Formats: sequence, structure tokens, C-alpha cells
Amino acid sequence: MADDASSALASLPPLPAAFLEFLRENGLDPVMYSMADTIPRYIRLKPGMEPQIPEIESELKCNLDKVSWLPDFYAIPPEVHIAGSKAYQQGKIYGIDAASGAAILALGVKPGDHVLDLCAAPGAKLCMLADMLGSTGSLTGVDVAKHRLAACRTMLQKYSLGDRCRLFVADGTSFSILPVNSSLGSGEGSTDLKNNGNTFSEWTSKRSWKDRQKSKKAKIAGSPQPTSTSEPELIYYGKHSGLIGLRKCDVLRPSDDDEARASGYDKVLVDAECTHDGSIKHIQKFEFWGWKTLDRRVLDAERTDDLLHLQLRLLTNGFKLLKTGGSLVYSTCSLTVAQNENVVQQFLCKHPSAELQKIDSADNWPCRSGSIFKTLRFDPATSQTSGLFVAKFTKFQT
Repeated sequence: MADDASSALASLPPLPAAFLEFLRENGLDPVMYSMADTIPRYIRLKPGMEPQIPEIESELKCNLDKVSWLPDFYAIPPEVHIAGSKAYQQGKIYGIDAASGAAILALGVKPGDHVLDLCAAPGAKLCMLADMLGSTGSLTGVDVAKHRLAACRTMLQKYSLGDRCRLFVADGTSFSILPVNSSLGSGEGSTDLKNNGNTFSEWTSKRSWKDRQKSKKAKIAGSPQPTSTSEPELIYYGKHSGLIGLRKCDVLRPSDDDEARASGYDKVLVDAECTHDGSIKHIQKFEFWGWKTLDRRVLDAERTDDLLHLQLRLLTNGFKLLKTGGSLVYSTCSLTVAQNENVVQQFLCKHPSAELQKIDSADNWPCRSGSIFKTLRFDPATSQTSGLFVAKFTKFQT
């Protein structure tokens, strides 16, 4: 055992002293960062593509090992890259960590659900959610970074999964647009609203002259990220998203708490921004980005305090948009208690209508319990995945 520990320490990447201190303060073992070469890369196979597995294995030059506890997921060696493969380029497979897939599965999405992904980029989660929805329901993706949300749009179109989706560039802490439902006014039959920009017609990637000019001015001005007072920008909607023919003023109208309780989202995913310390691959990137970048993004005390505040606000707003009886999953790829259990505890203290739910499907998952009952933790040693914290809530009538 002593030899194993010595070997693990010897294989540690050259982590800076400040990061080692961050790990020590949070009770985290730096040895996990020596496990990068032993943790598989995970891919999700688009449903219906199972007969093409032999062809994909031949192209990738490796076996696709089925993940027994997670449908449609396969493990491949960590050194195998999929981005240049035809299987990836043709939309047959995409990369997503098994722990992230488990968080999505925990939501229990069913056909017909209205689903909100409040921190949608870079897009793999959206694709899995869209697959689970099938040909009914709706999916709304929100992200504060327009270029990252544009990448989500590209992924949805690549995998032919965007028909029931709509994507908003918006601040997730204040986003308040509810799913489309039958109570919204339709422009159909209203000739005074037709063809004058007041109703949604079929989405096109071609922008109007007015939009191009607005974008040009914003670029020159160094367009800032959306704030809590910014109006959400709709950058994509599918032909079956329910928007076509509806009045823009109805669809884009902010909601209040009472409306959300009755007509909000059935399922909400809040995979919040965090320090990413549970992602070995992410921390490895700082060797190339420079450890000073790590200081700024992970170790800076002021930024960490801002993150904790942001996480609580994202969770709070996601819950506000959840309908009574719905389910919300909160997750981060941090292993710290401060960004996970502490955020959950603060949230529960302020929201008597919220209650943690047991994740029934997790009985066979390779994870351990968090320090709060019914919460879960994935970590490299226990799970052979990236680190991830998962908590599932439901909303009761108050």
C-alpha cells in the first residue's frame, strides 16, 4: 500500500503550492490528479445507432465498452480522440462524462415534459435531454455566453435534435420566460400581425439588416455579457418548439412566481458554474494555459465568493421557474463542500416548498452519498468518472 501511495504521488502533475493548499483546505486528496491515464473517456451513442457499433469501433481502433449502469453510454481509452472521426462528424456519437449523464438521468425526463437547462453550454447535456424528450414536449437552453450558446445550436442541428428546442442568451439568475403553452396568444388568423415582425415565423440563420447592424454596433462597443436587467436574446428555435405563429410579446413576456408554479417547467437542470476542481482533464489544461490562470479562475478568494453567490442565485431562480410537483437537479463538477452541500443547505433554509428527493435510479450507480442525505458524489477513485455533485429537489404547494 505504501508503494502504491508513493507511486501515485510520484505521478502527480506539477500542481502549484497554492492549489495544493486549496485542496488541503477543502479536504481533497491531490492524488486523484494522478489518475488521468486510468479514467476512461465516455461517449454517448445516439439512440438507433447500435448496429453501427462495429463500424465505429473499427474507425476509432478501440472497443466501445458498454457502461452497464447508464443507458447508451460507452467507455473508450482516455487517449482516444473522437473529434476527427466520421462517427462524431456525422452525429452518431458525442463526448459527455458518465457522471454528467447520470445527473441528467436523475431528472427523470419523460416525453411531453417542458425542460429547462439553465446553464446549457457547451451542449452535450442539451443533446441528451433532447433525445430523452423524443417527439413531444419542449427544451429551453439558457446561457450567459452567446458564443458558447451558438456552439449548442450547432450541436443540436448536427445531431438533428433541435426541432423542439429554443435557445436564449440570458443571465440564468434572472431569466423568467416560461415554456410555451396553450394559454399564449397565437397570431394565426390575425392579419394585422402577419409578416410585420410581431409573430414568430420559421427560424432562419439569415439575419435581417437591422439585426446585422445591431450586432455590428455591439461588436464595436465590445458587447458585454447579459446582465440581470438585459432582455433575453433568442438565437434559435426549432420548427416544433411551439413558437411559430405566436406573438413575440406573449412568448418573451417575463413571468411571476404564481405563473411559474402553475405553468412552469416540469424539469429543470442547474449544472452551475464552479471551480471545476473535480474535473481532472480541466485542471490538466492549466499546464498549457498557465498556472496564473488557475490562480485567477479557481483560487482567487473574491471570485470564489462570487461563485458561491452565483450558484445560490442560479439554484434559486431555477426553482422559481419550476412548476409545483416538478423536479430540479443541481450539480457542479467541484468536490468542495462550500459549492455543493453548503449551497443546498442555504437554499433549503430559505425555501420551505423545496424538498430533497431520493434518486431511485442511483441504487446501482458507482457513487457515494454526499454529507447531506439524498445527495450524491461522483469522484475519480469511486466512480472512474470526473467529480460531480448531484442533488435533486421537488417543489411542493405552499
